[in-house]
Amino acid sequence: MAFVCSATWTAKPGEEETVRQALERLSPASREEPGNVYYQAYRSPEEPNVFRIFEVYTDEAAFKAHGTYPHFEQWALGQAIPALETRQRDFYETLDF
Repeated sequence: MAFVCSATWTAKPGEEETVRQALERLSPASREEPGNVYYQAYRSPEEPNVFRIFEVYTDEAAFKAHGTYPHFEQWALGQAIPALETRQRDFYETLDF
């Protein structure tokens, strides 16, 4: 079974572009990680301050490793997360039928 993270990031007022720029750099680098199956950021035009990220990894260890890479430290921890009002993460396992 794969490990799934569904994240919702809500930017502080005026910080939407900061978060968008961080995700623009974080997303392609995350897709190159060993153990990453899928990584896609998206947002609704009606909620430009709310960013959602759908992430799939081969297992939980690969997800945990994601948080240790330099690109995550630079773009998520260093740029995006300080610009957030809220950060929610929900975790799942795929059902491999």
